[in-house]
Amino acid sequence: MTDPEALQASTPLASIRARIAHTATIARRKAEDVTLIAISKTRPAEAILPLIAEGQRVFGENRVQEAEAKWPALQEAYPDIRLHLVGQLQSNKAEEAVRRFDCIHSLDRPSLLTALAKAMDKADRRVPLFLQVNIGAEDQKGGCAIGDLPALLREARNADLPVIGLMCVPPAGIEAAPFFALLAKLADDHGLAGRSMGMSEDFETAMMLGATHVRVGSALFGARG
Repeated sequence: MTDPEALQASTPLASIRARIAHTATIARRKAEDVTLIAISKTRPAEAILPLIAEGQRVFGENRVQEAEAKWPALQEAYPDIRLHLVGQLQSNKAEEAVRRFDCIHSLDRPSLLTALAKAMDKADRRVPLFLQVNIGAEDQKGGCAIGDLPALLREARNADLPVIGLMCVPPAGIEAAPFFALLAKLADDHGLAGRSMGMSEDFETAMMLGATHVRVGSALFGARG
């Protein structure tokens, strides 16, 4: 699926952008309809700055505390940067998350929903949300059960929370496509346009199945030491 020319791009970011554009063409989609989230968790500012210099403006972090320590100076210098929280969120960190992030991908339980609603009311700020679905029914992973999705979404809408889509992390080591297809169907069934799915190893497959947000880390920054 990958265009050979993309492999010859001068930087990892240029290569990923070329692959997104190529996949979008195959899928008869527009590349600009897919948001590339550069997953910068555990990466220092000096590793992030080259991507910013190339024009990347959407970044993802897993932890509120790390984002609070790392991003204020970068956002002061580059105010058009947008931060997405893609990791699990503790209810007691809801206020900090609402202040710091422009989108949260990990709403997965009623207690967190209540905390986020209170935090958004207090901050007078509505942060777009993805409901995270435990698409592979894995005990060790976050995300609401598929059967619990309708009730959680109904509760979020009743609380006037801006849910824009669904997010998933498929089980590791097996073909991801069926799980992406299932998430896309669930999103369709519930009238949600956003699908946050696909990472470095499978974002092209996710795009073919309707991903609107892809979360790419190691393919941009290299493997962690």
